[in-house]
Amino acid sequence: MYLAAALQLREGDRSRLKALTRMSTAPAGLVRRARILLLAAEGVSNTDIAARLGTSRPTVLRWRERYLGSGLAVLGDLPRPGRPGTVDEVAVLVATLADSGRPPARLGVAHWSSRLLGAELGLSFSAVAKVWRKWGLQPHRVETFKFSTDPELEWKIRDVVGLYLAPPEKAVVVCVDEKTQIQALDRTAPMLPLRPGLPERQTHDYKRNGTTSLFAALEVATGRISADACFERHSNKEFLAFLKQVAKAHPRVKLHVVADNYATHKHPNVNEWLAKNPRITLHFTPTSCSTSCSWLNMVEIFFGIITRQAIRRGTFESVPDLKAAIRAFIDGYNTRCKPFTWTKTADQILDKVKRN
Repeated sequence: MYLAAALQLREGDRSRLKALTRMSTAPAGLVRRARILLLAAEGVSNTDIAARLGTSRPTVLRWRERYLGSGLAVLGDLPRPGRPGTVDEVAVLVATLADSGRPPARLGVAHWSSRLLGAELGLSFSAVAKVWRKWGLQPHRVETFKFSTDPELEWKIRDVVGLYLAPPEKAVVVCVDEKTQIQALDRTAPMLPLRPGLPERQTHDYKRNGTTSLFAALEVATGRISADACFERHSNKEFLAFLKQVAKAHPRVKLHVVADNYATHKHPNVNEWLAKNPRITLHFTPTSCSTSCSWLNMVEIFFGIITRQAIRRGTFESVPDLKAAIRAFIDGYNTRCKPFTWTKTADQILDKVKRN
């Protein structure tokens, strides 16, 4: 191989060029120029450099000459000839935000895309997207929120959060709720097992074999599911039967039960039984609360876990099979469970609710 006169790099430039070639976020053109200079500094011929990097010999010569003249400062793109592009950012912003961000009815779409707005304004989609990025506009995204209509919102939040952060002495705090309409789905073909390069797979179609409702009580201090039951319905009779099961699991102690505002939890039959059992106190989460309070009832966290790890990917030929799988998961879960740590104070939650 013919060795050309090695390019003499300025002090410290070799390490900067090597660092540039290792940057995954650097533009490809900039990395190629850095490699040209590094190879030239090793004495590699201009022809060989061009062949290795997939460019032309005149390009190699040009970047060598530019470096000799001005150093690393010229590695970036030079100003291009012609009139610089001009985009009226105000026009793009006004068009995007007009009519609460809704495109004209004649287009029949719910939100702007960069291509659609670009066609309306006579601009390229990339020009529109650049303006959107600069000003933080994302017409394609939508988030949901909900205002609480509960007149006792603040009191209920402070009541429930107070149980988590400072539970009463010599008392047990449990969170109870029901996960309704759990479907016993039977796939139409056996599941294909996990293999290298392929995830576990199951058929898209399925057969419904009935539903059940899971009632569960989460013990706040330990994270255990201290009581559970599966019922075909979820009326006040089933809730009362489950509440008795929870009371039996924690005898002779003050029992504080966190529940949501579902009507069956406040049925006269339930209230009558509570009046006869004064050691048990029900605490209700707010009605129609925002996202900030969606997990005030911590048993909902467990419902998310059992859904992901047992129910969603399961195959059940009957409702009894589904119930057996739920029971097996809870038994295994209780051997490895840990308490969920509540960190937000009532004031922090209320501040977020007010912002929303």
